[in-house]
Amino acid sequence: MCDERTDADNTRYLSAQRLTRREFGAVSAGAGLAFLLPRAANAQSVTEAEIDITTPDGVCDSYFVHPSSGAHPGVLIWPDAFGLRPAKRQMARRLAESGYSVLVVNQYYRSQRAPIVSSTNFQEVAPIVRPLMGTLNADTHVRDARAFIGWLDGQASVDTSRGVGTMGYCMGGPITMRTAAAVPDRVKAAASFHGGGLVTDGPDSPHLLVPQMQAQYLFAIAENDDENEPEAKNVLREVFDKAGLAAEIEVYDGALHGWCPPDTQVYHEAQAERAWSRLLVLFERALA
Repeated sequence: MCDERTDADNTRYLSAQRLTRREFGAVSAGAGLAFLLPRAANAQSVTEAEIDITTPDGVCDSYFVHPSSGAHPGVLIWPDAFGLRPAKRQMARRLAESGYSVLVVNQYYRSQRAPIVSSTNFQEVAPIVRPLMGTLNADTHVRDARAFIGWLDGQASVDTSRGVGTMGYCMGGPITMRTAAAVPDRVKAAASFHGGGLVTDGPDSPHLLVPQMQAQYLFAIAENDDENEPEAKNVLREVFDKAGLAAEIEVYDGALHGWCPPDTQVYHEAQAERAWSRLLVLFERALA
């Protein structure tokens, strides 16, 4: 999960690449990195909208995008610590072009509407993001998961005869696990990209929920996350094996925490594309 430790790792990476945070910010702002993602092969035309969803705790501003015709499997995306923003919309649009009805939410809706921050430099935005992260917990995750999947199932563009997928980045990784356990009859595929806090010593550790799930899983683990928590992958393999659930668990060499979204300082295009390809394989198999 984004914190000062992973941020320091990422700073060292940038230094090795001879690119400062300030320089990266200038490049990403000027070039619009969020819009440089490849289009899906045989991309479908899509329809998109900014929408509000009523939950037990308030009104959540969200982004919904789906193929312009037909009904398709629903997918719920949980953003990283930086929240709903253009890069996440672009990633959702790309997935929709592959044949999915995709909802991206502002997980901080109880506190403020998106955009949350204007930078993906954790050191710069920590005074804003940390308090917001502290407003969320296992209970809010579960309530939100049920509300958002219920909303998806009410959309004409969602094929409710097929399972729902969920995917999350950074802090969104453990939320996918709570989502899969909260709505097991609907969530059949889930993916965590550089997720943090998947295995903890606490009684509410996400890995303890695996016996309640029915979802096949993809865990794409950052190299420095694995260095900081080397046993997490082994615990995950053990609990998924014991539950009889398929789980692809891999440490992505050379990819640091935050490598998947194209607007982060450590975006690793080759490894991000490989992780994306594994996501599509998972969804094609589990949401068929």
